[in-house]
Parts: sequence; C-alpha cells; structure tokens
Amino acid sequence: MPASLSRAVRRRVLAVSAALLAVCGVLVWWLVPFGSPVPSGSVTFSTGVPTGVYERYGKLLKQALAQDLPEVSITLKDSEGSQQNLARVASGEADFTVATADAVAQYQRERRPGFERLRGCARLYDDYVQLVVRKGSSIQKVQDLRGLRVGVGQDGSGVRLIADRVLAAAGLTPVRDVKAVSAGINTMPGLLERGGLDAFFWSGGLPTQAVQELSERYEIRLLPLDTALVDRLHDVGDSTRHYRSALIPADAYAKAQDGQRIETLAVANLLVTTEEADTDLVEGFTRTVIRSRDRIGSQVHPAQLVDLRTAVYTEPLTLHEGARRYYRSVKP
Repeated sequence: MPASLSRAVRRRVLAVSAALLAVCGVLVWWLVPFGSPVPSGSVTFSTGVPTGVYERYGKLLKQALAQDLPEVSITLKDSEGSQQNLARVASGEADFTVATADAVAQYQRERRPGFERLRGCARLYDDYVQLVVRKGSSIQKVQDLRGLRVGVGQDGSGVRLIADRVLAAAGLTPVRDVKAVSAGINTMPGLLERGGLDAFFWSGGLPTQAVQELSERYEIRLLPLDTALVDRLHDVGDSTRHYRSALIPADAYAKAQDGQRIETLAVANLLVTTEEADTDLVEGFTRTVIRSRDRIGSQVHPAQLVDLRTAVYTEPLTLHEGARRYYRSVKP
C-alpha cells in the first residue's frame, strides 16, 4: 500500500475513533447527572420472610439497582419483618430496609438502641391487615378467636405488632385468650390448610402471593376488621395513629371474597436508612425506587402504588438529605 494511502487510512480510522469517543462522552453526560459522583461500595438490604412481599420486592429492587448503581454491591438479608429490620439498620447490621410506619413509631417511642439515627427515604405502598380463616369456619369476628390457635407472625415482625394490637382492641389478651402461634407467611398458609391453625394474621401488600396461592387451592375467607376496631386502636396512643380504615378490593383474592370488598386497616411502608448513610448513595437509591416502580410492579403488584407525589412523606421519620435532594431535583 502506498505510504500516502496508508496515511489517509490511518487518518480516517483516527477520525472515526474520535467521533465514537465523542458520542460515548455525550451518552455518559446524558445518563449521569453532570457533577454527580457515582456511588460505590457494598450495602446490605434487610428484606423479610421468604415468599413475603418485602423479600420479593427486595430481589427485584436489587436487579434495578445493579443497572442504575453498577459500582454498588447489594446484599439481601432475610428477616422476620419490620421490627427486626429496624433493629438491624439502627445497629449498623444493615444499611437499608423496609418497615411499617407503626413499627417505626413504636421503635421511637420505646427509644430502642439507635432510634435517633433512623431516617426515611421514601413512603412506598400500604400494607393491609388480612385475617384469614377457613371458609366453613364459624369465626365471624375477632372476638371469636378466643381459645383458638392463631398465627400472629414472627416475634420480630410488623405482623406480630399489629396482631397483638388488633386482638387487644377486640378485648382479647394475646398471651392468655388465644393460642398464639409464632410463624411467618412462609408457613402459616400451610398450617391453616393442614389444620394446625384456626386463623392467621398477615399484614402485606395486595395481593400477597402466599395468600393468593392458598386461596386457589383451599377454601378460605377474610374476616372483616371494622371501623370501630380501628377507632379503638387509635385510642391506644401515638404509635397507633398510623393505622387507617381501608377496604380490600373485591378482586384482591377473588376466590376468597365472593365478589365482596372487605373492611380492614392499612399502614404505610417506609424505605429506611440512617443519617450517616452516604448522601449520593441515598439519592441514587431513592431515584431507583421511584423509577423502577412500573418494572417491579409488573411482578409485585403493591410496588405499582409507589407514587412520587407521596413518597416524600416519611412520617414519623425525618427525610434523609440524599432523598430530599432527589425530590428537589424532580420537583416540577
């Protein structure tokens, strides 16, 4: 090849390479906010009981975070639920978690270790209390649970906290008037089906897969928790004001509800971290939670209810500065 032609080819290759680098530079500038450091490191996310909504949500969120924060390694850790989740984050055993607002308020009220360090990133979706019994059971109201075997969730769960409060509001002492069985959503449906339980409490997003699968293979129904019961819960004190009256839609568990909506109570879930968490990391974490709503919601229905307009309200927790920065960046 003549020297002049070789030089021309090299110049063309260099020109094409420079153009490609320029395009890549523009793409990086477009995808990553100008001047924003890229978070890195390792974090632990405390989720929930296997087959529960927290656990499924955590797995899908980890996938979304892997795309949005590629320099951050996420480790998921199963838990008994909200109360254990909060203790883990407050102690530094985990960096992020999900917990119900009533469990947070109770943790603060009891001034448990590290309570003052907890911060909110986002209000996520509501948990609905679901009191499940066999369809042919004579149980019609909470008071009918007296003397019966009742699944109340694991000791470190938000379910246990709510179950104890609902029973007390109905005039029952959990440790004396019912045979309380400490179990999670991964085992309670099977226990009810095999006759090991007469009823069980669950608090989770709608529909919860384990309850739905039970309803499709075994005849169950949901027991109503009426407004009067919620009013009595509110009379207990500050940590119960986060409950609100709600209706389980008729199609949540079609085979269990016979086309009827069911009265119950609901409580918000919060994405929780600590005040020491890196600001850039929290901002990126919060961004992914909001942006991945539809993607995660296609598999975990409650995630569809994550809403940018309400996510900023993390009461009773103070909003973390990283989350605040994200919400300011997307404010209309």
